[in-house]
Amino acid sequence: MSDADRLVVVSDDPRYDPERLRESLGCRVEPADLSTPEALRTNAADADAVVVNVGSTVPRSVIEELDLTVVARGAVGLDGINVSAAAEHGVQVIHVPDYCLEEVADHAVGLFTALARGIPAYADRAAAGDWDWQPPYPIGRLADCTVGVVSFGPIARRFADRVLPLVDDVLVADPYVDDAVIREHDAEPVGFDALCRRADHLSVHAPLTEETRGMVDEDAFDALPPHAVVVNTGRGGVVDEEALATALADGSVAAAGLDVLAAEPPAADHSLFGRDDVLVTPHAGWYSAAAERDLNDAIAGDLARAFRGEEPRGLVDPDADWL
Repeated sequence: MSDADRLVVVSDDPRYDPERLRESLGCRVEPADLSTPEALRTNAADADAVVVNVGSTVPRSVIEELDLTVVARGAVGLDGINVSAAAEHGVQVIHVPDYCLEEVADHAVGLFTALARGIPAYADRAAAGDWDWQPPYPIGRLADCTVGVVSFGPIARRFADRVLPLVDDVLVADPYVDDAVIREHDAEPVGFDALCRRADHLSVHAPLTEETRGMVDEDAFDALPPHAVVVNTGRGGVVDEEALATALADGSVAAAGLDVLAAEPPAADHSLFGRDDVLVTPHAGWYSAAAERDLNDAIAGDLARAFRGEEPRGLVDPDADWL
């Protein structure tokens, strides 16, 4: 098949640049709604490859029905994509694991430090004419605190490197990373339960898998101290959001900063909205102009490699432990 005959259907998510993909690949590139399995079946019926968004679900049934060679996602996480079914049907799954490492690490540090100092609540007070320094929730000294990091991939390692000069100690829970690697970042490897018992604050960077779904739950919040800030820039489903809302309401933890939620976009009446102890951003941690450019270049490059019969740099191993 010639390049001109191929069809790539790309999600109408604004992070993707169809014109850039078209110029790079020399084939037909059509934007379309790919947000649901039904939309995939309808809008990618003739596609050779699809580029789906973060929230798209690509189940076994879609992989079996469509005649795809590649499923690509412009993100690190693969939740919702049936990678094993794709492998069974000869469909390559591609992700982009390294385009926004600096940005997400910076975002996590920003959420953590802002909330640990009570800045969003103080700013809201001042804007409302309430000139009051009294803390909105328990606030400790950053230099005296211990930060617990859940999962220790490339983003979490950058977060740890950034936050360590600000705090007393960093603990890491990740059973898939060698202790020696964790210690190379001047952090202490511990189990998840011990991390929750010993940490003052928690930063979650885990991918969403059956093992991690809901792992930051009521028990975890009960183990944390009442001044704890909980940050999640990994995947929304890793944190039990209802348990978090309850923990905030009863004072088990102090504040939460979330760039990811279990359902995106969330309902307007989500239980974590409208609180001065919660800071929610719209899955924007990945963004910078440079990251957006790198994302589209990486997808275009890997699609081109796949079409040439070469191994894409972001090819997903269906047997990887973290899936």
